[in-house]
Amino acid sequence: MNESNSPATAASHTSPNALGRRTFLTAAGTALAAATTALGRDYGPGAAPVRYPDPDIVVLDDRFKKYKLGNTPIRRLHTGALWAEGPAWSGVGRYLLWSDIPNNVQYRWLDEDGHVTTFRSPSGNSNGNTFDFEGRQISCEHGNRRVVRYEHSGKVTVLADNWQGKPFNAPNDAIVHPDGGIWFTDPGYGSLMNYEGNKGPLHIKEAVYRIDPKTLQITKLTDEIYKPNGLCFSPDYKKLYVADTGASHYEAAQKEIKVWNISADGKKVSGGKTFTSMKLDGFDEAGMADGIRADVDGNIWASAGWVGAGYDGVHIFAPDGDRIGQIRLPEICSNVCFGGRKRNRLFMTASQSLYAVYVETQGAHIT
Repeated sequence: MNESNSPATAASHTSPNALGRRTFLTAAGTALAAATTALGRDYGPGAAPVRYPDPDIVVLDDRFKKYKLGNTPIRRLHTGALWAEGPAWSGVGRYLLWSDIPNNVQYRWLDEDGHVTTFRSPSGNSNGNTFDFEGRQISCEHGNRRVVRYEHSGKVTVLADNWQGKPFNAPNDAIVHPDGGIWFTDPGYGSLMNYEGNKGPLHIKEAVYRIDPKTLQITKLTDEIYKPNGLCFSPDYKKLYVADTGASHYEAAQKEIKVWNISADGKKVSGGKTFTSMKLDGFDEAGMADGIRADVDGNIWASAGWVGAGYDGVHIFAPDGDRIGQIRLPEICSNVCFGGRKRNRLFMTASQSLYAVYVETQGAHIT
């Protein structure tokens, strides 16, 4: 469904169709057998080294083997947040930026020495962050219900703060297209409580939007999803993937990642359907994906959580939607991004902490 910024068109939800996926029973059994590994692991500064290969980088399908490095560990780079979110890599600055939403700050991890600094305080209870093709930071602010861009001069430009005269619910995550367009989700979590923003009513239907880079005109791309959360493009920008976390508030919502086709002009989407379910074999309940990113081979790396040890962390899906690997963490993972000098390091914000691990692939996009 597509709309320009004109009188609203009413839309109703239909339950997404669940797609059948082949199961990997042997791999699931292995994951369950070692389910407590991540939970009981010591990530403190005085912890003993991890014996290679890291037991929490799990191969569920042979297709993941080439992405797993046998001689690299998962590392905790920082801890102490309340709810860490929105990791974004600055290729020019060589730093990792992320948000601590409840504490209303943004942090920066420096590549040269691992030093962590407070980057912005207050941050508008920012959630998702990214950088555009000119190196400018873009942030989704829960507290102010808007999407902003930080200019090279230091000025803050408000890119979007309302849809047809009504305030956004609480923009969540954003990505940039080569044409300069900024795509973002608006599920409203930051307005449901004072903890992550400012409690208030949701005035509009949860949806995915595009901001035109020249006119700043806003287009509703789709509202055929319960609560759109993390999003990413395929490597060729022909597909849009969006995590649906609507099960947090809608009984009929599926715990899944959806996918749409992107039009040739890069301004519309169509054909929305289920890409994959977040149900992992061997677990009674499905968790939910949050932030997602694509690698250069079209695999989708999805943060995952709300189930427990052996599930929480990152789930990796092949382009056909099959789950092929896991990175297990001792905390619920909220978001991911590729970074480092070669874009081959996966950074993971997980509840109170920031983690990272090297992988044998690269991020498909600039952050």
